[in-house]
Amino acid sequence: MTATGTPPHTVRAAGTPLDSRSWTRHYDPGVPHSLQPYPNRTLLDYIADSAAEEPAAAALLFKGTAIAYRDLEALSDAFAVSLQESGVRPGDRVALLLPNCPQFIIAELGAWKAGAVVFPLNPLYTAAELAEPLKSSGAGTIVVLSPFYGRIRECLEQTSIKRILVTNIKEYLPAMTRLLFTLFKEKSGGHRIGLDPAHHTFQEYLARGAGRRPERASRPTPDMPALMLMSGGTTGLPKAVVGLHRHLVAAGLQLHAWLRPPANNLIKGAGRRSLAAPRRSLRSLGRDIALVPLPLFHVYASVGVQSHAFVSRTPLALVPSPRDVDDLLATIARVRPTLVSSVPALFIAMLNHPKVKDRKIDFTSIRACFSGAAPLLAETKKRFEELTGGRIVEGYSLTEAMMACIVNPLNGVNKTGSVGVPLPDVEVAIVDGESGDAFLPAGEVGEIVLRAPQLMQGYWKNPGETARALRTHGQGQVWLHTGDLGYLDPDDFLFIVDRKKDLIKTSGYQVWPREIEEVLARHPAVADVGVAGVQDAAKGEAVKAWVVRRPDQPVTADELRAYCRTCLAPFKVPTHIEFRESLPKTMIGKVLRRALVAEHQRSNS
Repeated sequence: MTATGTPPHTVRAAGTPLDSRSWTRHYDPGVPHSLQPYPNRTLLDYIADSAAEEPAAAALLFKGTAIAYRDLEALSDAFAVSLQESGVRPGDRVALLLPNCPQFIIAELGAWKAGAVVFPLNPLYTAAELAEPLKSSGAGTIVVLSPFYGRIRECLEQTSIKRILVTNIKEYLPAMTRLLFTLFKEKSGGHRIGLDPAHHTFQEYLARGAGRRPERASRPTPDMPALMLMSGGTTGLPKAVVGLHRHLVAAGLQLHAWLRPPANNLIKGAGRRSLAAPRRSLRSLGRDIALVPLPLFHVYASVGVQSHAFVSRTPLALVPSPRDVDDLLATIARVRPTLVSSVPALFIAMLNHPKVKDRKIDFTSIRACFSGAAPLLAETKKRFEELTGGRIVEGYSLTEAMMACIVNPLNGVNKTGSVGVPLPDVEVAIVDGESGDAFLPAGEVGEIVLRAPQLMQGYWKNPGETARALRTHGQGQVWLHTGDLGYLDPDDFLFIVDRKKDLIKTSGYQVWPREIEEVLARHPAVADVGVAGVQDAAKGEAVKAWVVRRPDQPVTADELRAYCRTCLAPFKVPTHIEFRESLPKTMIGKVLRRALVAEHQRSNS
């Protein structure tokens, strides 16, 4: 299976990138400058090793249940056997419409063992939004949580789906929690459904293959496709990004090298009791526990958090819905994680929760947090670090890069506003934003480009978009054009300016929305803000800000404009300011600027 059909096109480089290893001087002690050569393995090999060497060790933690590596290996084997016997062949696509739950991981590993490509989708999608990606991917199998079953049935005729496997969130809950869920929540929450006789349950497939192993010949090689993840790319139009098994291992090993605790130093909080972990404390062994509130259909969790966990034997504490802050905090109290990967919106939601304000939640087990997907305010970083005693570092990557990360050092220098320096074997450069063919020196703003061993294979059946994203510069080096604008400072730290496609052109000036958002976010009465350009007859585009006010802190549009004038050039000050109760966001916390602009256009048409 190929994603592109044609090689990336060549672009003449008018300059050369900065020394590709110069940023390694900022690495924490013990972090290698390179991990080459990468092992010829897949994540399945790491799971098999864990199941053989530490069979009883926890792989997954879910609402009080612990699933050991030996059980994860056996369950995914069983699912793979049933997939193979139902006709799934290497290269086939298996779609997942699931929240973060054990079924997601079991189905994913089982599909890989059958040689299939996993295609996770956003559970918030409507039937109309699901139809096109399912059709274009050619997926023949889907595993779906029971409340979403109706959406699949609604769009089924527009897709290639032959097998629908339905699972219930209660299947891996502890006995008492499962009973209470069945009695009081299952029906009202839409989890109790009537199943079409032509469809099957996930547990039925596990029972069919129980105690057996899949055909070894179907096991994927490192160079076979593993994942297809939806991305808007630089154009904003949905496309499926294809990542190989080799890419997942590379990302996992890079993050493991960055996050590995110093030798002979136990994890912070060692010896404290973990209710959801096996009887012996994971921290007493110096072992991390990774909290996973971010959706596994997104690259941040699926390639970053998950790959790191499997190569480092770090248990994953799964949180089904990051929007349920009560459940998130309950999970933190129960499992006492040491690593947290999240987005600024979720860090802010936790900080503003009454239990956190009253110091009723103990965060002191946390030694490190990653923040990505949106800018992290300095005040949020300061407050969360004071709360946990750990470090929160901002990072940057994108789906097309398969978590080839730029990230701040865990223990070293963190520059305010910077997303850091490249991980081992990741390279970053800045090219001219208009032509894309000249490398720029430090301090100049241009398009961010990345090189790494794990860049995507390409967009699924879209060679034109693949060629625009993956371009060969200089002596045959393939770089990913991110569509993001930024600059490198003299110390090689990367600063993000904004998205190329979100650039506002007003009265001949170029304005970056993020710059204005950061200024407005510093105002004490502003809880949240989004900025974009809207059509204007005189200026071409005018700057508009959508603002959510903090409770009991009134502020007017004129007051905010006056505040902006103290920090911004006149052409950057918002022409329009609209106050709202909330802002539309993606499931990982990015403000949907396009949705705000579309609403503005509808109300002014």
